[in-house]
Amino acid sequence: MQTPTDLAPVHLAAGLRLPTNGLDYTILGIYFAVVLGIGFAARRSVKTSLDFFLSGRSLPAWITGLAFISANLAATEILGMAANSAQYGAYTVHWYWVGAIPAMVFLGLVMMPFYYGSKVRSVPEFLLLRFDRSAHLLSSILFAFAAVLIAGVNLYALAIVVQALLGWPQWVAIVVAGFFVLAYITLGGLSSAIYNEVLQFFVILAALIPITVLGLKKVGGWGGLTDKLTAAHGHDFTTAWGGTGIGHTNPLGANWLTIVLGLGFVLSFGYWTTNFAEVQRALSAKNLSAAQRTPLIAAYPKIFIVFLVMIPGLVAAALVPTIGHPGSGLQYNDAIPYLMQELLPNGVLGIAVTGLLAAFMAGMAANVSSFNTVFTNDVWAKYVVRNREDAYYVRFGRLITAIGVLASIGTAFLASSFSNIMSYLQTLFSFFNVPMFVAFIVGMFWKRASAKSGFWGLLAGTTAAMVNYFVIYKHGIIHIPTDQGANFVSAIAGFVAGAVVMVAVSLFTTPKPEEDLQGLVYGTRSPGTAEPAAVGDDAWYRKPALLGWGAVVLAAACYIPFSL
Repeated sequence: MQTPTDLAPVHLAAGLRLPTNGLDYTILGIYFAVVLGIGFAARRSVKTSLDFFLSGRSLPAWITGLAFISANLAATEILGMAANSAQYGAYTVHWYWVGAIPAMVFLGLVMMPFYYGSKVRSVPEFLLLRFDRSAHLLSSILFAFAAVLIAGVNLYALAIVVQALLGWPQWVAIVVAGFFVLAYITLGGLSSAIYNEVLQFFVILAALIPITVLGLKKVGGWGGLTDKLTAAHGHDFTTAWGGTGIGHTNPLGANWLTIVLGLGFVLSFGYWTTNFAEVQRALSAKNLSAAQRTPLIAAYPKIFIVFLVMIPGLVAAALVPTIGHPGSGLQYNDAIPYLMQELLPNGVLGIAVTGLLAAFMAGMAANVSSFNTVFTNDVWAKYVVRNREDAYYVRFGRLITAIGVLASIGTAFLASSFSNIMSYLQTLFSFFNVPMFVAFIVGMFWKRASAKSGFWGLLAGTTAAMVNYFVIYKHGIIHIPTDQGANFVSAIAGFVAGAVVMVAVSLFTTPKPEEDLQGLVYGTRSPGTAEPAAVGDDAWYRKPALLGWGAVVLAAACYIPFSL
């Protein structure tokens, strides 16, 4: 999971208008032209629905790996994680090394053989094979709804940033960004989105690296930064685990147990292993090995990207010790825009603005492309208009892409009614991703889980998370210090409720015949093969290369946070 919560309202300070000139706008214009060019180039490869929705399962691992990380690296994360660092300090590392890397490795090594081997086109389709139509339909609707909401959040965040930095009206920014995303996805389908995400990854790095380097130079390097922050905020501000003991208080409102269980296990695994906006990139890989390597390749830059979003937030807190406090004129969310204004010359400033826009578009495109796939294949083709020619579903996929973008524009204005869109985002994840993860993890590792248990587990998990957040937390029945802590607890409640209900329903209903579970449950044999799906000679733990990838990633992710 990547989205911070309990931040200050996202509206940026009016005084942060950037001194952009013609050079900066030229760089921005070139970027938009390249984006559309990629869309037109990718259109030539779209001949079937598999091409449109999954790039024909033909892409190499390095392409899908970079797209995987870029799809997650939305500007809501960039601005939000920098804000998180300005407010909480080094606690931000937990969203990466605890709340992302282990789940990404688990997805690549353990879950991708089930996804890719079953030849499903979406995450909800796997639930159709493992459980029944009711679980499939519920998960499809929940995911499609969440995808549109999250795409809208990206659009709204883009609009307020562009308004503050460039002076464009919010509605203009929303419509312009929505048009470009609609154009290149409608033209080239997933391939267009993925190749643009690879471009956007490097543009985002080109924006963040100068801010980080010049920011560190401004405060006297890492030593000068930690000295200033320790003097202003105390020693714990520059450590990952300081003050997180059970019974201790800290600004995060969470102790090490809720961080590890709520963020590191439930929210993290729920997001990275079942969020189709991410998994879709791996499913487009050319073979199972490439699909498994996709999240592992993405995990390498993920380990280090935290420095590019955390350090600017820490620098802003060092330069403006009162940031986020009344009278300072700056909110926590202003950290990166403030540094852009203070540190970057024209030209580099244009690259930075382009990087922010690229990040917003990557996040929105990931959600729109996953939305059109799920709605077309899992709702329309399965339950509304069935057994039509393949070309019909390609045309409908383009139509529903347009509808999805228009709906996202609507939800962008809905998001404007929330004072804290970061909290709003992670609340959505606790409602929608965690219950789906319960259904997957129980269904994949317990053959006795019945067909009916999937639907009731999803329903119970979603309901429990919502009840905890809207009733128990919001009405003060149980005191939870922050929205952050409330989301962790909601995720744990949703996971436990979903798992308990699935077990209970399974014990009182008939399990699926074992022959229907082949290749869908750990230890069963894939149809038409002589080897178990996940435990034969082709198992992940018998592959030295995959083990090497995973071991290095996990070792780095475990060592670095404990060294802070």
